[in-house]
Amino acid sequence: MSFQTARPSPLLSGFVKQYWAIEDCLPSGDRHIQRIVPNGLTELTFYFGNKPGSLDEKKHPADHALLSGHLRDFYDIEVTGKLSMFSVSFQPFGACLFFHIPASEFYNVTVPLNLLLKNQGTELESRLNEKNSFNDRILVMEAFLLNRLKTGNKDWETNRIFHALRLINNAKGMITVEALASAVCLGRKQFERTFTTCVGASPKQFLRTVRFQHSLYLKQKNKELMLTELAYRCGYFDQSHMIADYKSFSGKTPSQYFSECEPYSDYFSVNLG
Repeated sequence: MSFQTARPSPLLSGFVKQYWAIEDCLPSGDRHIQRIVPNGLTELTFYFGNKPGSLDEKKHPADHALLSGHLRDFYDIEVTGKLSMFSVSFQPFGACLFFHIPASEFYNVTVPLNLLLKNQGTELESRLNEKNSFNDRILVMEAFLLNRLKTGNKDWETNRIFHALRLINNAKGMITVEALASAVCLGRKQFERTFTTCVGASPKQFLRTVRFQHSLYLKQKNKELMLTELAYRCGYFDQSHMIADYKSFSGKTPSQYFSECEPYSDYFSVNLG
């Protein structure tokens, strides 16, 4: 399997986390089930070979170019045959600046790109399909994103949410909604409305996701970390609260998850190997 990642250009780094691509070919008759868990990011993904299947069409439609919003819970995909995909991982507040609709519109769902962009989406998919290298596809995508980047209309709103996200990241999700609202000089209800419009998830849900991702990151860095210590370091009141989050986000207890899955945090990791 070939897995590649790259950072965006400086002009897009505040809005795009990374580009990544996978090339793989499973032997005939083989299949791989991959569980997708909430990672706090919005993804724009293009499939050029066989597209993985899923029982949940709301989260994984049949189209080959898809925008996936912030997830609330997990779902499974089935990979068979040749897999060739290219994806853009947006920063938590990035996607709505390119697609010009509230991020809450694609929360916990996956939307075919041609429904959002009509002919522009079809043309982008075609241009990417014509390119054979990861770097060439990045060049096509960067030109497209720079052309669509929408700034200046509500800079006050953008700056407030960016500041709130910095606080969330620094605290690894261990901060209250009230503290965030106060830090950006908004009442709680107005902050919740603005945050949900810009990010997709509510502040409370997003904080849970970030804390879950931080727990994955800690286990990724230290496989021997005990669950009691993990719960403490991630700010859970006790281990039962962490278990509840893991069941909600992954369908498994922490013990089950770490015995069956390699811990990896998409939110806190940038793999540029």
